[in-house]
Amino acid sequence: MIQQRTILKVADNSGAREVRCIAILKRGKAKGGRIGDIVVGSVQKRLPTSDIPKGKVVRGVIVRSRDRLRREDGSYIRFDDNAIVLINDQMEPLGTRVFGPVARELRAKGFLRIISLASEVL
Repeated sequence: MIQQRTILKVADNSGAREVRCIAILKRGKAKGGRIGDIVVGSVQKRLPTSDIPKGKVVRGVIVRSRDRLRREDGSYIRFDDNAIVLINDQMEPLGTRVFGPVARELRAKGFLRIISLASEVL
């Protein structure tokens, strides 16, 4: 479960390395975010050659979460870290590569471009 002030790794090559969650969008009264939810965050760490400045407010979709996620078949999946992929206003990823595995639940949420860029889909 991703909450406010959670530090998230950035799993793409957009230039940002860490983002601090400010808000979770479209979750109603739920307390935190899960895989496939959109978060608003502030860039905490970045590459020196990045176009994204430190402190910029960005949007991203959660692709990995340490909290377990129950699948339709009754199995659970969880990852070693909390990670997001930065997206623009048209819900397309800012980077051209996605590092590490992503959950296949993103397909049902409509993030097919992220699925196609990922090296591994679990």
